[in-house]
Amino acid sequence: MRHRNRGRKLGRNPNHQRALLRNLASALILTERDAVDDDNAPKVKGRITTTLPKAKEVRPLVERCITIARRAIPHQEAAERLEPDAERHTEAWRAWRQSDQWREWNQTIAPAVAARRRVLKLLGDKQAVQILFEEIAPRFLDRDGGYTRVLRLATPRLGDAGEQAILEFVGKNDRKRQKATRPTFEPEEPETDEIAPEEETLAEETPPEEAIAEEDTVVEDAAAEAPAEDDEKKSE
Repeated sequence: MRHRNRGRKLGRNPNHQRALLRNLASALILTERDAVDDDNAPKVKGRITTTLPKAKEVRPLVERCITIARRAIPHQEAAERLEPDAERHTEAWRAWRQSDQWREWNQTIAPAVAARRRVLKLLGDKQAVQILFEEIAPRFLDRDGGYTRVLRLATPRLGDAGEQAILEFVGKNDRKRQKATRPTFEPEEPETDEIAPEEETLAEETPPEEAIAEEDTVVEDAAAEAPAEDDEKKSE
């Protein structure tokens, strides 16, 4: 029985299990590195693909390291304000080194140094620790926990059909929801017969009675011309 035994064994002894989790956590953090001239550049920054049990097991380790780095940021910023502008091993820097300001700086930066050493013990990779403290931790400064997510993949792993999953940082590859535009059912405007401006002016100038009289005269003239044309055809 495994009473009071936390975590998954993952088919490994304890030393191998801890090494596996360290490597997975370091691999996730190292995807954020600047890999312009790197032959083994990550496909997507802030994301790794592994099996579902491994992703669930390494997630607490990654979030624990980010929390430690977040808590060290205020001490690091306070120590930077106490640092001198002079370069190292100059007379001004040596004078600052022997002053009381250096002792204050030493006490201020001590928690940040202890945090780096603690994370280095958990991860075992100096480059991963540097990326974690300089790039990843400031990004989650206003977020209390929940720095990563696990997404299951539909396709199993080729070979042993293991259930695969994606472990990624939150806020890096988030999906943005877009609200659908609702259709508008507005009444259509009635079609109006367009009238030429010249006809409008003529209609305004001539009253309706005179317009009717002109139409009657045109009809009478056409009726009078029609029989005259018929007589000419008969005579021929």
